[in-house]
Order: sequence, then structure tokens, then C-alpha cells
Amino acid sequence: MNVLSLFDGMSCGRIALDRAGIQVNKYYASELDKYAITVAQANWPETIQLGDVTKWREWDIDWSSIDLLIGGSPCQGFSFAGKQLAFDDPRSKLFFVYSDILTHIDNERDKAGKTEVKFLLENVKMKKEYLEIISDYLGVKPVFINSALVSAQNRQRYYWANWDFEQPEDKGITWGDIREYNAPDCHYYTEIGLSWIKRHSERTGKKLRVWGDDEKCQMLEASMFKNYSGQRFFGVNDTNGLRYISLLECERAQTVPDNYTNHVSNTQRYKMLGNGWTVDVIAHIFTPLASSINLERAA
Repeated sequence: MNVLSLFDGMSCGRIALDRAGIQVNKYYASELDKYAITVAQANWPETIQLGDVTKWREWDIDWSSIDLLIGGSPCQGFSFAGKQLAFDDPRSKLFFVYSDILTHIDNERDKAGKTEVKFLLENVKMKKEYLEIISDYLGVKPVFINSALVSAQNRQRYYWANWDFEQPEDKGITWGDIREYNAPDCHYYTEIGLSWIKRHSERTGKKLRVWGDDEKCQMLEASMFKNYSGQRFFGVNDTNGLRYISLLECERAQTVPDNYTNHVSNTQRYKMLGNGWTVDVIAHIFTPLASSINLERAA
């Protein structure tokens, strides 16, 4: 299978394809973040990097050979946590680039006498009106999945695909299943940091939250490198005191292999993990596709 991944990030889609048992012949990736590209190439050196998605008409690829299009277009304009500018936000307008590429691939495959390309799009919780616009363009309704079903993280997302898939079963994974004991010293709050959090909490009422081992951790965000997320402070009680979430725990919360991201700085690792996919959700969505591919080969 030849795959084109838009807004590829650190290639979570490539991990999920491998996990679902789908053989990849060529994996094309469109990404601009040099740190995410570094991580992707370190783990999947055969990846063909294409660059800026807005320059897709300049890409030298056989469009009719693309069997699967995947991507999670930037979501800041849609998110309830943001300003909700929606399609007025230049980042959210990139959805239409995804849609244009999808249409172009289908046209080229039709000329070559091939069936329509398979596609998967991921995005955040958003207003119904935006949801309906995306669904109308893609011609399919999304499935809403919380990553908490397959991981220790609460992460609610919509997934559009042109094959059938259902909600995954709850694996019952909690924070205690992924936490790291004796984390590196750099993850612990300093006395100055704790004092600042205390003063900030008194001013705003936003208190530091300590996760219990039988709970789910909150949704990872790109701002995790600041030791808090959207001004919601979090803590982990550990052997040497109170600390924030470690990089290994972030990888496990996203069901990414341990140390998958350890090719760049800690700050960049936190950012890309917060922006990434929960791999086991994507692998679950790919599983019916893998089954259909195997049936076609058997026939």
C-alpha cells in the first residue's frame, strides 16, 4: 500500500499502520516542523518527505498510486479550548487543502481505472456547524472516540474515514499503568516553581491537580513543556516529591513506543507528543481496512 500522510508530524500514522499489520510500500509525508521530521526519519528512514502541503501541485509523485490518504489538519481554529475562529483561522483552512488533494487523487485513480482512494481525517471536538461542513466535503459522517478507551489519557476526537469502523472496547488502562517511577530529576518542581503555582492558584482558583493511579490523565497538549497545560497545573506524587508528567509518560499516554521521540530536545518532544495522535486509536481504525486488504489478496 502507498500512503500519503498530510500534516504528518512525527509519523504516528506510520506506527499505527505497522501496528495494524498493513504493509507499506511507500510512505509519503508532508510536514514542515524540522523536529518532527527528525523524529519521523530516525524511526522510519524510508519515509519520503514532501514539504509544504500548500505546494502539493509541485510534488513529483504518481497520484494514481496513492492507496490511502491520512491526516489531522491543524485544529486550533475549531477547538473549544481556543478562539474558535474556525475557517477564518488560516490553520483550519488547511482542511480544504486536504479536501482538494483527496479529490485530485480520486480523479487520477479514476483515469487509471482504479477504485477510490481510502482516507482518514482526524480533528477535535467542534461546533456542529463546522462538523457538518467537513462531513459534507468528505461525504461521510465522523465517529467520535475518546482515547481513554485504549489509553490512560482523556482525548476526545472525531475521525472520518470511508470504511466502516466502530468504537474500540475499553481496555481499562489508567494512569497507574503508564506512570514512570524514579523519573529524571529535571521533571520535579522546584521550590520556586511550587511557590509560584501556589500564588497563581490563590489568585485564579486554578489549583494543582494530582492524578490518582486509578484515574485517567488529562489530555496532552503542546504546552506540556511549560509544566502545565492551558494554565491547568498537574502533578505527580513520586519518590522524590512532586513532579510534572515525564516524557516517557507522555509517550505511553499517546501509546507511542517508549523513547520514540528521544532524537530531539525535551521541549520539542513535549510539543510533538501534545500535537500527535493516540496511536492505538488509529491502529484500531485501520484494523478493518487491514482485514479487507487481506481478503482482497486471498481472492
